[in-house]
Amino acid sequence: MRISQSLRYLSCVAVAVISCASAQSYTTIPEIEVYGQHFFYSNNGSQFLLRGVAYQQNYSPNGTASNTTYTDPLADGSSCSRDIPYLKQLFTNVIRVYAIDPTKNHDDCMQQLASADIYVIADLGEPSISIQSDDPSWDVTLYQRYTGVIDALSKYKNVIGFFAGNENVSAANQTAAAAFVKAAVRDSKGYIASQGYRSTLGVGYATADVPTRNDLAHYFACEPGNSGNSTAIDFWGYNVYSWCGDSNYAASSYGERVQFFSDFPVPVFFAEYGCNVGLPGGPTSRPFTEVQVIYGNMTSVFSGGIVYEWFMGANEFGLVSIDGSSVSTYPDFTSLKNQLQSISPSTTSKAGYKPSNTAPACPSVASTWEAAATPLPPSVNPQLCACAVANLQCNVKSTNADVYGDTFNFICAANSKYCDAITANGTTGTYGGLSGCDAKDQLAWVANEYYVGNNKGASACDFSGVATTQAASTSSGCSSLLQALGTAGTGTVASPTGKGTAAGTGGPASTSSKAAAPGVSIPAFFEHGSMIFVVYIGITFVSMVGMFAL
Repeated sequence: MRISQSLRYLSCVAVAVISCASAQSYTTIPEIEVYGQHFFYSNNGSQFLLRGVAYQQNYSPNGTASNTTYTDPLADGSSCSRDIPYLKQLFTNVIRVYAIDPTKNHDDCMQQLASADIYVIADLGEPSISIQSDDPSWDVTLYQRYTGVIDALSKYKNVIGFFAGNENVSAANQTAAAAFVKAAVRDSKGYIASQGYRSTLGVGYATADVPTRNDLAHYFACEPGNSGNSTAIDFWGYNVYSWCGDSNYAASSYGERVQFFSDFPVPVFFAEYGCNVGLPGGPTSRPFTEVQVIYGNMTSVFSGGIVYEWFMGANEFGLVSIDGSSVSTYPDFTSLKNQLQSISPSTTSKAGYKPSNTAPACPSVASTWEAAATPLPPSVNPQLCACAVANLQCNVKSTNADVYGDTFNFICAANSKYCDAITANGTTGTYGGLSGCDAKDQLAWVANEYYVGNNKGASACDFSGVATTQAASTSSGCSSLLQALGTAGTGTVASPTGKGTAAGTGGPASTSSKAAAPGVSIPAFFEHGSMIFVVYIGITFVSMVGMFAL
């Protein structure tokens, strides 16, 4: 926190002058930009070090869809006004949110956060719509979810950017999923550019501390084919819990991480930290001694970190407990406050900084790394999927996703070429032109291939009532897309330029099991499931004085 901002916030709290709050809103707050290996304030070029807190209640983001419900943490202004004064006691300048509802209004919370000089990094997925670790895909449902979140948050200048994935690769046999997440990075960045949203909005990835972490970092930062930065992440988040209790720089492997990332081309920060294991006083007695190192000798490489987490839950990582409008703090809240109050980090000025790090080489496919660097899954184009289905003579009429797996397997086993258009293999880099469509549309294409391949026999478009014949049509704007796709469905189609929520096809598929036909890579089609300013009072003026330390 810059001293001038701290003074302004303190004076606002102390005297409740509304003009103070109005001087800093989500439309006027300085944007945070990425330049080389660091974040900088766009208005004066001073370095931005993240002093963050993970802010989402009852949510466990881990690349799986075990819990399909969530509460949008930015949609309730009263909760934000309750929590922000306490967040400021921790000198918070950024929060990470894991799932927001893009259909809700976020102006109130985002305004309050901006007037408190707090920025946001948001994950793009949500529990039932995210790239699955063991069965990955990048398709229309995901694309529309991701672009919907971007649309909803792009106007707020206190949004630094987005995570296209979180811990999607946690084991060696899940590395192929990285190809689909990197395609999501590419398309999210492309969407931001195509919509004319501000260029300071970044897209990154957050990884767990897994054995493949070095390959992961190189894979997401590499640029095969000298394609500029269209597929590379803009920042890299590490979810690291290796510093437990009174650990040290060597035992925690923090030193190894600094050495590895010393030549990384984009900002790196701890997207989660705060081990609560093996503490004599229990999980809520974290001493947070790592803070002195994170904001000490690591700042030349790392850009700070985000503590996990704000709300107390079953995992006992919470810094506070909430009872209606009441906030109670745990001992580690005080420990964290004291640690952050005592830091005096060295920072870099943008004016005196010249980035020299370059993109790393992409890891090669091997026994420990399964994701091909190129090609990536094709750009998702919802209009293409709609056009392709309308142009078929045999279409799927059933809405029961439970029968889809058996039908896919039957057709693909009959002739694997029927399924070339929907193939998606992250290891070989083999993708059909419709591999980004949702399951129902993919099945329609496959059923039509079977129908045509069997001389359009009356029984060849039925599949126990799943499909039916229709009159093929070509809507306006479809001809060029269908021509690029080709009759085999394996061509490459241009990226979309319209809104991500423009007419797509089919809704989310419900969860079910599936079995692929031998030798055929079937898409993952079951993973989705279907201006008020607040004056902050009640916290003593003395508790805010510590902001001067930063």
